[in-house]
Amino acid sequence: MKEKPPLTYREAGVDIDAANELVERIKPAVERTRRREVLKGLGGFGALFQFPAERFRHPVLVASTDGVGTKLKLAIEMGRHESIGIDLVAMCVNDIIVQGAEPLFFLDYFATGELRLDVAEAVIEGVAAGCGLAGAALIGGETAEMPGMYAGEDYDVAGFCVGVVEKDSIIDGRSASEDDVLIGISSSGPHSNGYSMIRKVIEITESGPDSSLGEYNLGDLLLAPTRIYVKAIHALLKSVQVHSIAHITGGGLPENLPRNLPEGLQAMIDASSWARNPIFNWLQKTGNISEEEMYRTFNCGIGMTVCVSPEDVDKALGILAVHGESAVVIGKLSAGDRGVVING
Repeated sequence: MKEKPPLTYREAGVDIDAANELVERIKPAVERTRRREVLKGLGGFGALFQFPAERFRHPVLVASTDGVGTKLKLAIEMGRHESIGIDLVAMCVNDIIVQGAEPLFFLDYFATGELRLDVAEAVIEGVAAGCGLAGAALIGGETAEMPGMYAGEDYDVAGFCVGVVEKDSIIDGRSASEDDVLIGISSSGPHSNGYSMIRKVIEITESGPDSSLGEYNLGDLLLAPTRIYVKAIHALLKSVQVHSIAHITGGGLPENLPRNLPEGLQAMIDASSWARNPIFNWLQKTGNISEEEMYRTFNCGIGMTVCVSPEDVDKALGILAVHGESAVVIGKLSAGDRGVVING
């Protein structure tokens, strides 16, 4: 009987050499996110980050983890992976900035059935780009090649972010009061929420990524990276007393805005105060989606809300504009059961 050759890990579907090459490829991008507190990043069993204790009196750590959801399916189908990493970072850092926290470091997890170096590199390059926009150090991650767990070209990503805020500077909504003004900061599109609905609309209408929406391309609108609001919000916090912030993700304005409001206050929103990205009008019309369902599924053009006193509105709008954000007054707070009322 002919002796069988020894079984290798590569024959089982895992290519260690490819994983090592990926690490080498992404090192320059990771290095660009380095902060002075990083003592050791890629290559160790754990990354080392020296906490900047000298800058804080009573520091509180703020942590967040998230993914990108089924937006990944569109990216895979369209062969466009460059912005997915930005989405991943944005979903985490935008959550911790709501409490007023400064992102310190970020870790990513990339899992696939078969490691395709160019795809993985594009995704992680995007993660590094997002970290740069947020001021966070990309200090580590994990690439998992798991044949049999993922079909074809499928992959998944997850992100983990840790930040810090001074204890007496935590933004928790308790200082919000009646007649405070709500400022809405524009989104770049659906961000990373509602893509199961989006994919259903595409299936029903048999639309393709090259379909035109006036002067726009459907694929470009759908894969526009989630905006990272960290630097603009931090600039705002240095100059204006901000009472509440909300990151508008899954659940839209009705679900997310009340999460950082005290009992006894409701948000009164004028939906005519901002112009929707054309992707939302297309989704609603072609998918025959009700207005209520639109607001519960999508951000509908508002990626972040900020609550300030009436006398601080003009200053806040000016600061946001200087930092490249399109922001408008979208409503105010009034007495009532904690929730959101959308008119217009």
